[in-house]
Amino acid sequence: MKRFGFDFSNLKGDLFGGITAGIVALPLALAFGLQSGLGAAAGLYGAIFISFFAALFGGTNTQISGPTAPMTAVSMVIIAGIVAANDGDINKAIPSILIVFLLAGLFQIVLGFLKVGQYIRYIPYPVVSGFMTGIGVIILLTQLLPMLGYYPKEDMNLVNKYIPLAEEVILEKILKEEAAEDILVLEDFKETIARAGNIERADIMKEATALAGNDAAGVMGALRSLGEAVQNINYTDLILGLITIFIIFGFKRITKAVPSTLVALVAVTLGAVFLLPEYRTIGEIPSGFPMPYLEAFTGFSFSQVTPYVFTALSLAALGAIDSLLTSIVADNMTKTKHNPNQELIGQGIGNSIAALFGGIPGAGATIRTVVNIDSGGKTKLSGMFAGILLLLVLLLLSPLASMIPAAVLAGILVTVGIGVMDYKGLKHIPQLPKSEVIVMLLVLFLTVFVGLIEAVAIGMILSSILFMKKISDVVEDRTQTAPLQEFSREMPWIDEGDIIERVGKEVYIKHLDGPLFFGFASRFQDMVKALPDIKVVVMRMDKVPYVDQSGLYAMEDAVMDLYEQDIKVIFTGLHGQPKDMFEIFNLVPGLVEQEYCFNDFQAASAWLEDFLKIRVTAMKVDDGSPSATRPYTA
Repeated sequence: MKRFGFDFSNLKGDLFGGITAGIVALPLALAFGLQSGLGAAAGLYGAIFISFFAALFGGTNTQISGPTAPMTAVSMVIIAGIVAANDGDINKAIPSILIVFLLAGLFQIVLGFLKVGQYIRYIPYPVVSGFMTGIGVIILLTQLLPMLGYYPKEDMNLVNKYIPLAEEVILEKILKEEAAEDILVLEDFKETIARAGNIERADIMKEATALAGNDAAGVMGALRSLGEAVQNINYTDLILGLITIFIIFGFKRITKAVPSTLVALVAVTLGAVFLLPEYRTIGEIPSGFPMPYLEAFTGFSFSQVTPYVFTALSLAALGAIDSLLTSIVADNMTKTKHNPNQELIGQGIGNSIAALFGGIPGAGATIRTVVNIDSGGKTKLSGMFAGILLLLVLLLLSPLASMIPAAVLAGILVTVGIGVMDYKGLKHIPQLPKSEVIVMLLVLFLTVFVGLIEAVAIGMILSSILFMKKISDVVEDRTQTAPLQEFSREMPWIDEGDIIERVGKEVYIKHLDGPLFFGFASRFQDMVKALPDIKVVVMRMDKVPYVDQSGLYAMEDAVMDLYEQDIKVIFTGLHGQPKDMFEIFNLVPGLVEQEYCFNDFQAASAWLEDFLKIRVTAMKVDDGSPSATRPYTA
């Protein structure tokens, strides 16, 4: 039953699937929002709008979208960078941050219209494995400080260490402002002194606090601050976090009917509210429907956003990969086929709208999608119901949500970090080829210590190079040149019949099996140059599906080298893309005439017999003894 373009035939299943997925999404949305640096409310806003609109406009019926671990990890880096560039003031940085998120959503829509989605499946598994494990490690390391209840901005001993640097930074800002106003002169610094005199202690402490927070941000910052964290453990936060982790992993052993993450969230929050006199909460979550951030446009300037255009594109690409991998999981479970390009458009619309309302970006979420399918969800209504449920939580329960301990969300994120790692790939490291292990570990290392986008880019490049090396080795193995005395080891192709017995040693049959591309081009030329003293080379192209520009030029050079040695070249089985390439670049008939291009080997063998019969007759006349033995072949 369809109305207004929606399929209501599975309404009960979609409703229950959406509600269940929304319940699972709630604690994760709050946790990811807090991890990003924008606050728990930003995670909830992102989950509401992305879930609803990605389902409405997307191409995967059962997909549940929202903030995810990879997208949050990248967003956290972007937010930290923009905040640092805005003197550590989150309010000043918000417009630029949301514009970057909006651009990422728009880029995803463009990627969908360009039909890029269909190529995501070609990402090698070692790259995905290393990336996901790296994401897990990032989450675990960045949650060390919250789990220990240590917040660098509140450690006055640490903040005081940054006071000299804070004064230097403030003075540098004054000098830059004066230079911009053309009042910086060499004679005196009266204006500088006057402005410096207006600096208050609070301004210095604010700058020092921002510097301390920036220095402790990210993976390296967490590792640098770990010593101070251990010396200043907040045991209340640590115990709350550990209890959360214990409940999440332990409750799964009892039943999976109720999400263990939600059980931990509710149980530990209630325990903290009734048993603890005070504890750190996640902060206030505004009640009511969120309003759009118009400041993102009124205070917008291209100069602020231009440095982050590539970052936004990278975020869009990561979201595309994250979403479409989840779509593949959904297809396998439901035996359906998603539309990858439409899915990118839906994700882009969801992320764009979420950015307008101050939400963090997200993507298709595997766990939530699996929960939806297992709970009966079959159509896009399920994802929309999940978004509506989260909106109702925001409208009706935000005061209660504001009482959640921050340590609970840190504990939830620790379990997310543990769960997102690819244990299957790690377990098989001893059995995998060394090249794939190197790619996996390199991507893991770069993801954690360099950058997520750099890790994927370098992993893709290295995987491509190694793949081309493997293919060239395979082609080389199939096209070995062998001397005459070793010919018994070489098997002629089945259609060659007894041609070996009927033609002379002056013929060399070159078997080409596989693509002729740049990874094999130089080796092909070396093989041709190593040929013995012959008069005819038969290039068997029957099993060559593809020739690139390098392969074409290699063949052209090889034919010209053979011609210089007075060796005739004929082609057999030239077809499809290789034939088109040879004709476009005039290798045929410009270099090898059309009459020497045979559709099959039977026609070529008939020509060979006629050609060699003439040569044998001529040789009989010369010395009275024909020379008809075996040809070379490879």
